[in-house]
Amino acid sequence: MKKLFILFLALFAVYTVAGADNDKPIGVGELPTKAQTFLTTHFKDKKVALAKVESNLLDKTYDVVFTDGEKLEFDKTGAWKEVDCKTTGVPEAIVPAAILQYVKTHYENQRILFIEREQKETEIRLSNGLEIKFDKKNRVIDID
Repeated sequence: MKKLFILFLALFAVYTVAGADNDKPIGVGELPTKAQTFLTTHFKDKKVALAKVESNLLDKTYDVVFTDGEKLEFDKTGAWKEVDCKTTGVPEAIVPAAILQYVKTHYENQRILFIEREQKETEIRLSNGLEIKFDKKNRVIDID
């Protein structure tokens, strides 16, 4: 039994290393429908420089890079995970209302340049360089 477990562990390690960093360029039309809708709704005037799918053992993500260097990341269903808009700012329509209101109240002259949505928290970066983390209920949990 112990040998079988070690063999399984070794095979898993080899498979993980072999499948790591498996990026493949794709066309915008190959993105999940939800991601395509997001692009046409919020970034219709931007030109896509690269779209790619990144597959690993347990997950799949999609990345889109625009010609101006701004980037988007989507999960396997096409829901956005990360929006990085260094020059124009993140579209307000995608920012949760409570987070948007917090920024407008406490940092009225700042724009949100980056937003990342994870399972338990959301992180934003403002144009002044400040990074703010919010919990699932959009309450501030950290400012850096």
